[in-house]
Amino acid sequence: MSIDLKKFLNQYADFSEIELESVAGKFKNKSVKKNTYLLNQGDRCKDLVFVQKGCLRLYYLRDDIEVSVWFAFSQSSAIEIYSFISERPSNYFLQAIEDTEVLYLPKTELTKLYSHQPKMQEMMRKFWEDVILNLLERFTALQTDSAQKRYLELSKKPDYLETIPQKYLASFIGVTPTSLSRIRKQIIKGH
Repeated sequence: MSIDLKKFLNQYADFSEIELESVAGKFKNKSVKKNTYLLNQGDRCKDLVFVQKGCLRLYYLRDDIEVSVWFAFSQSSAIEIYSFISERPSNYFLQAIEDTEVLYLPKTELTKLYSHQPKMQEMMRKFWEDVILNLLERFTALQTDSAQKRYLELSKKPDYLETIPQKYLASFIGVTPTSLSRIRKQIIKGH
């Protein structure tokens, strides 16, 4: 099974090689073409998704405008937390923004693993903590930082600028594409 998936799991709990093989073996493989949806608004998020290659975008619609809230790159996870935990219909879409290879673990399998692999409980607790901290950091940035500062922070992460179309980046930092263009021009002039 995937070395990257094993590294991802081990960053949250100290699995033995046998435990890792057992857990990783429960994940299923899927190829997702660009612009294909893994989750539609109104569906229930039933899978923990690990991105092997490619990029996924989590977004919602506000007044028919797409608002990007999260991107999952290679060697990271993608999940719509509220729907996954509550088992209620999602308000979000999860879309491949390029051809993507994922491994996914159905929630039903995750629940079984909690009994058979006790370290999975520790792993998921630490994973949720990490997700919550990232969400709080993002929420705080959207509330307190200027759009220019948010863009400058993204510019330190090459994956964002090299992979994500400008219209998605603009909505991610909370501005229109025109405003993002202006911000980029100001930054170039300033240097």
